[in-house]
Amino acid sequence: MFGALLLMLAAAPSAAAPAKPPSSMPMVAGTAETLRRIPAPEARQGVAVGPNDVWAIANYRIARYDKRTGEKRAAWAGDPQRFPHINSCALIARELVCAASNFPQVPQTSSVEIFDPQSLVHKRSVSLGMQIGSLTWVDRRDGAWWAMFANYDGKGGEPPRDHRHTQLVRFDDAWRRTESWALPRQILERIAPMSISGGGWGTDGRLYLSGHDLPELYAVTLPKGGATLDYRGTYAMAAEGQAIDWDESAPWHLWGIARKGGEMIEMRLAN
Repeated sequence: MFGALLLMLAAAPSAAAPAKPPSSMPMVAGTAETLRRIPAPEARQGVAVGPNDVWAIANYRIARYDKRTGEKRAAWAGDPQRFPHINSCALIARELVCAASNFPQVPQTSSVEIFDPQSLVHKRSVSLGMQIGSLTWVDRRDGAWWAMFANYDGKGGEPPRDHRHTQLVRFDDAWRRTESWALPRQILERIAPMSISGGGWGTDGRLYLSGHDLPELYAVTLPKGGATLDYRGTYAMAAEGQAIDWDESAPWHLWGIARKGGEMIEMRLAN
């Protein structure tokens, strides 16, 4: 079983992607079982999930779907000049909190955009300005904000930084940076030349990350020393990278997307 899974993971990069060296072979931790797929043409950048709804995200568009029936309930479309790249959202404290940037424009700028989760009315923004990359996801844990800033080798990148400069940042309630961490080598070798698109804290205290296009989920933990996250393994999944979200109402249920087919995918992680 694990031999077949290793072959699948090794074959996951597209033909255009550079060949991975042998050292980049992921430590296989398991697989995420696909439970169902919900068609959603807005499923271009990521998905968010709540007790009764799922939200599909596509740059300057967001749509709310009934989680049980798959019926579209609400939609929002913003000015693409003002909202060129909303990458992900998460339901936090009864608000839909979304990570946005000006990708692929440079200099890189980022903001947090907050919506009413039912009506999808835009409520307010938190401008993070020019940071050290493009904001791709935001989560809340232990009284702090956690965010990932992506960097790229080519399109959307800002030299001399490249994908190796992608980092996790912890902010306080006033969005002041308090600490940050680099990605481990095992993940950097898999995502090159792109970056991390999605992430969120699991109930086991691990942080789970997804890249740009590989059907892989990476588990990391905060290190007890040093400035690099500790790599804990890779899970195979149906979602083709992009932003993910944990379903807090269903233990170990994870949602992702398939961009090519325009689908939101419900999965269950076998831990």
